[in-house]
Amino acid sequence: MLTLNLNSPSITVTFAKSTHHYPINASPSSLPNTRFPTSSVLLHTPTKPFTRIYAHPFGFSSKPTSQIHGLNPKFPSLFSSKPRSQTPKASSASEANPNGEIEPTVPKPKVTTAQLSLIFGLWYFQNIVFNIYNKKALNVFPFPWLLASFQLFAGSVWMLILWSLKLQPCPKISKPFIVALLGPALFHTIGHISACVSFSKVAVSFTHVIKSAEPVFSVVFSSFLGETYPIQVWLSILPIVMGCSLAAVTEVTFNLQGLWGALISNVGFVLRNIYSKRSLQSFKEVDGLNLYGCISIISLFYLFPVAVLVEGSQWVQGYHRAIASVGEPSTFYFWVLLSGVFYHLYNQSSYQALDEISPLTFSVGNTMKRVVVIVSTVLVFRNPVRPLNALGSAVAIFGTFLYSQATAKKKKEAEKKN
Repeated sequence: MLTLNLNSPSITVTFAKSTHHYPINASPSSLPNTRFPTSSVLLHTPTKPFTRIYAHPFGFSSKPTSQIHGLNPKFPSLFSSKPRSQTPKASSASEANPNGEIEPTVPKPKVTTAQLSLIFGLWYFQNIVFNIYNKKALNVFPFPWLLASFQLFAGSVWMLILWSLKLQPCPKISKPFIVALLGPALFHTIGHISACVSFSKVAVSFTHVIKSAEPVFSVVFSSFLGETYPIQVWLSILPIVMGCSLAAVTEVTFNLQGLWGALISNVGFVLRNIYSKRSLQSFKEVDGLNLYGCISIISLFYLFPVAVLVEGSQWVQGYHRAIASVGEPSTFYFWVLLSGVFYHLYNQSSYQALDEISPLTFSVGNTMKRVVVIVSTVLVFRNPVRPLNALGSAVAIFGTFLYSQATAKKKKEAEKKN
């Protein structure tokens, strides 16, 4: 087999070995009695794959997504702020295929301002809708265990529909894969139910301020496991700690259960990140949306039996009180349904956002998302906000922004070394 690279870098011509002996520069005109078999010349031209539908709420994606957000989208590896494709990324301008031929990589098109606005707009909108209707439902039906279970159930049904209609490729399920998911699903369950408990006890804005302290737990736990961070990262978590502390002591709706719920949620999601990085390295071929769907299904099996034990005996009476408070049963059903559907959608949207934009842009957008959600919920529910409380919230969120910048710089330096 002989490979000839022509002047065009995008075309490779491969000649099959022949028993005829002709000069390599011979042309068909000089060989009138010779016919080249069609199978002897193989033209390899890079083609852009057709865009596939991945059932994203705001359109199409040209490649599978890679991340899971609870979710808060900051997972390393599986849930990291850096997307992971189903195909390995090229380490240089081109890489060899199995036949030893060089195939150039197709550069990713740059996202326009209009596309970026649409991505962030829909992501923020879905997150705001979830937080508003989740809180509305919890105000009249204060049973977070059941509501959290329903949100996982809604996401599970959504994914089953996508798989059955072939709008999303169904993952290959194996026993090792299920075993590897058990740990991340457990910590995801802990993070999700703890956040819902916090939402039921305090204002949504306060929960989000405390949840902005997740980087603090991430740095501390990862450091215990041997990972090192530059001084800029450690300095960036100081304003997060100070801002959250100031917001907590000045919060009008302060409740100890609400505070602990938000803190435990941070711990759960951080441990999920770390555990996922260790246990799911052998399943990189499964894209992030499928991983999130599988984790939602397993988390539902974790959570619902415990929910029945914790508050199941109060659901019937609570349901009647909720209907009496709202007036129309359909209104209550509508709130619960929106909280479940948009919980899944805003996580799904975060995956596509990661697929379309850089990790640094995503981290900045995620920080601004908290600001938008906090402001929106304060306006909708008319929560009283003291000046010091607003200052503490702003300092904490600014610290989160500094952390995202510092960690992004750390990743760039690590990539340059590699």
